[in-house]
Amino acid sequence: QVQLVESGGGLVQAGGSLRLSCVVSGRTFSSYTMGWFRQAPGKEREFVAAINLSGVSTYYADSAKGRFTISRDNAKNTVYLQMNSLKPEDTAVYYCAARRGIVVRTSQYRESPTYDYWGQGTQVTVSS
Repeated sequence: QVQLVESGGGLVQAGGSLRLSCVVSGRTFSSYTMGWFRQAPGKEREFVAAINLSGVSTYYADSAKGRFTISRDNAKNTVYLQMNSLKPEDTAVYYCAARRGIVVRTSQYRESPTYDYWGQGTQVTVSS
């Protein structure tokens, strides 16, 4: 069973920063496309960022681009989301997700059904 465990969430003031981590179990992390999604109360889950198997290519939602950075360390089975200049509208539960294998169409990075495994989520709260 593949398990994803997020950490690093918390309460910060607007303009602050957080670094989320997601550790993935197993021996095949380098074969997974990884993504971050978030869900606020009463809203649909939305795409935040994604990264390809090697970490060479990254993809961001418009709301995240310029403020958030996704990265991965395949030796540590870990994907990160560095979040800077946080805004109250960033408040949500953040989930990491893993897909077996590559993504061919770039639009698929943004779609929840693309991913096979999901973490339990970590709460990010940004106060105004």
